[in-house]
Amino acid sequence: MHFSRGCGLLAGLILSYKATYAQTLIQRAETVPAADQWLQPGDRLQVRVQAQAGCQATFFGGKPLVELAPALTKGQRGIYQGTYVVQPGDTLHDRPITVEVLAPDSTRSTASTRNKVRFLNPNEPQLALTKGALAYLNYGIGEDRLGGAKLGYLDSLVVLHLTGRVGNLYRVQLSGSQMAWVPQEVIRLLPPGGFVPRSLTGSWSVYGDSLYDYVQVPLDARLPYRSQLLTEPTRLAVDVFGATSNTNWITQRDGLQALSDVHYEQPEPDVFRLVLDLRHKQAWGYSIAYQGNTLVIKVKRPPAKLRLRGLTIAVDAGHGGTNVGATGATGAREKDITLAIAQRLRQELTRHGARVVMTRETEKTVENSDRILRLRQLNPNLLVSIHVNSTGNATTQGTSTYYRYLAFRPLSVALYEAMRRTGLKGFGNVGSFNFGLNGPTEYPNALVETAFISNAEDEKRLIDPRFQQQIAEQLTKGIEEFLRRTRRRGIGGWLSAKAQEQ
Repeated sequence: MHFSRGCGLLAGLILSYKATYAQTLIQRAETVPAADQWLQPGDRLQVRVQAQAGCQATFFGGKPLVELAPALTKGQRGIYQGTYVVQPGDTLHDRPITVEVLAPDSTRSTASTRNKVRFLNPNEPQLALTKGALAYLNYGIGEDRLGGAKLGYLDSLVVLHLTGRVGNLYRVQLSGSQMAWVPQEVIRLLPPGGFVPRSLTGSWSVYGDSLYDYVQVPLDARLPYRSQLLTEPTRLAVDVFGATSNTNWITQRDGLQALSDVHYEQPEPDVFRLVLDLRHKQAWGYSIAYQGNTLVIKVKRPPAKLRLRGLTIAVDAGHGGTNVGATGATGAREKDITLAIAQRLRQELTRHGARVVMTRETEKTVENSDRILRLRQLNPNLLVSIHVNSTGNATTQGTSTYYRYLAFRPLSVALYEAMRRTGLKGFGNVGSFNFGLNGPTEYPNALVETAFISNAEDEKRLIDPRFQQQIAEQLTKGIEEFLRRTRRRGIGGWLSAKAQEQ
């Protein structure tokens, strides 16, 4: 009796050990990327498993996982990876991926990925509508502190064809050969049953009023688009995805001042490109939106006089309120310094006859999206955003300016040269900068990182009211210089002259 009970206890211990051993065969199983995904035929389902070394591993119903050589995993053993190309007819509805590991002693263990996967049916297109005033597309799924690299903004109620998902980003099929990604928070999914958006273009109307030149193109749906403001020659190119030409004439009315010529191209069967040549070498901004299903492009005319007097200039004091920004060794805060400099800059510009609008005038929290929407209403001629730089290397110092669009680079260069005249070292002029206040196309804009608060010498200058005043005076001169150069040579001639000087 006692012997029998002992055998039963021993058998239970063995079973418990085997179960525990089996559980420890697999430490982790994940999809790559490690996020919920939507995949369509032709996409790759990628799985990575960390388990006991020397096993046989499979996923998704027996597809093999290969154990990587330690040279590929920095010496770590037991890392398995596998790829499966989704085939037409495959079905999977928001399910985790199951993996199985077989040890040399025939012990088996299974585990599931934390994230779920769905296979899309191409015969049931998934559509979405953009929502909000600041919907946008990204080039890819990469992220950093400035967010993903933006392809451009879109109007609301634009129809998007979604063909994939990674986490909170959805893949958008723009054309047969181009795609982008859209964040979940700026779209609304539509129920199944819709058609992939396509449209023929109608005949255009081109005209002007006292502030803008307009281009109107009728479409059958609100299609996604991308714009580029090019230089030498200065022109605006707008690609409308899903559109094919049925434009038989373009009516250009009298009174155009910003546009010199307009035409179109069809670079792909489902990409319609508007090409708008500008009369002036320095572009002053544009916007794109829909009126019903008619695409409307507004091209801003240059100011009547390229002088500070009478110009509307937006000044942005970076951060504020709960958004403190960088902090120096003395406890000086970026939000306080930027506001002090912005207020002094406003005084200088006003003294020279400019009308100044501020994104914040007091110590309060203002989201960047709210600043952009406010500036869209105020319609300034240009924007200067004031910031303070910081880095983990205390020896790094100097001033820098930032722009996103090449056509707006001359403003940032003029401001950079002006900031160098304060005696600060040069840190550089940075382009393609993916910051919210550099995103609008409606007006030339530049961001100024005045100096490094993380550097003791720069911080001492930044907190000195006399130096803050000097910055304000030099930035004012920088704007004046930008206007002077625009009057004399325009963007093309000025950039060529600068290249020869260097």
